[in-house]
Amino acid sequence: MNWHDACASEALAEEATIGVVIAGRPVALFRIGGTPYALHDLCPHGAARLSDGFVDGDCIECPLHQGLVDIRNGKPRGAPVSTPTESYPARERDGRIEVQLR
Repeated sequence: MNWHDACASEALAEEATIGVVIAGRPVALFRIGGTPYALHDLCPHGAARLSDGFVDGDCIECPLHQGLVDIRNGKPRGAPVSTPTESYPARERDGRIEVQLR
């Protein structure tokens, strides 16, 4: 598994979201408590980009139906989301955010 460059560290503010495409895959980036996180950028319930959602603590609220997904692991945390979304390892290195895709 390779690490892929996603964005500059300063582009990812605390409790912010960024949507990027890495190796052809849509990825939503987040920063909570200084730690970067990455999820597949599509709500598992409907066709909405999680990066267009609202950060609520350690969850992202889907902008379409207000379902909640845990930013740290992709697990559903509020209806109507009932299936997990894929989460990817993310790290900060040399002033960049990197994501490891499976």
